[in-house]
Amino acid sequence: MSDNELGAFLRARREALKPADVGLPDGPRRRTPGLRRSELATVAGLSVEYLTRLEQGRDRNPSMQVLTALADALRMTPEERIHLRSLNKIASGAIGLCPGAGHGPARTVRATVRAVLDRLEPAPAAVVNRLSEVVARTTGHERLFGPVGLLDGDPPNMIKYVFADVRARVAFPDWDRVADEYAAALRLEVGQGDEYAAELVSELSFAAGEPFTERLSRPPEPPRMAAVERLAHPQAGQLRLAREVLELDDGELRLLIYLPADAATSAALDRLTGRHPGALRAVTA
Repeated sequence: MSDNELGAFLRARREALKPADVGLPDGPRRRTPGLRRSELATVAGLSVEYLTRLEQGRDRNPSMQVLTALADALRMTPEERIHLRSLNKIASGAIGLCPGAGHGPARTVRATVRAVLDRLEPAPAAVVNRLSEVVARTTGHERLFGPVGLLDGDPPNMIKYVFADVRARVAFPDWDRVADEYAAALRLEVGQGDEYAAELVSELSFAAGEPFTERLSRPPEPPRMAAVERLAHPQAGQLRLAREVLELDDGELRLLIYLPADAATSAALDRLTGRHPGALRAVTA
């Protein structure tokens, strides 16, 4: 890794775009690929001199307003926005959290809880912490959510997936309701003074924008979990899943178990997990 990853990333994204991508004419024959600095500066509302300093690493602490303008101008995806923000924190020296009295989210699971997961195999089940990070899971859970991209993060984070991964809107046909649920849960953690949750809010506010911030600004209310969650699985098709939630370790962790909500989903999960037909019984929901 170089000592100017932020500048290198901005330059790479600039060179990957064409003028037409940002609404500009192509102009005369171009010697360099992508946008010129002057073109990006115009679209982002910055000076060429300042953009040059950023790309060359002579300015390593741009404001969030500048980052937002650049991310918008460079047509960055939510994942690229998260990466840009991380690089900015590294470049400015603000690496990691320095929490006060709060403690970090649980990321280890007791042996007895892992034994429970083993007993649940191959049913889809996972242990998540208060930030909705998946810290342990069954192979059935991997087969259910791996193909839609939910487990790609390190660690996988269900809230980040819902708001910052474009695949989530395809995976969850009821995306608006799912987004409402996760935003309300995160707002509850922030209201309790959780600095780690506040950091996640800051990250997603930049990465996801209004679809996230508008939900967070709504009047406080408890998260409402729907009786059935619909999932569009690339191999198993449309699934209707009932969720059972069990709190562990005084609420630090939760065990999520996904059950088929109808006969069609039951048969599809049996095929997906390799169980013999009828092993996963449909529940009434």
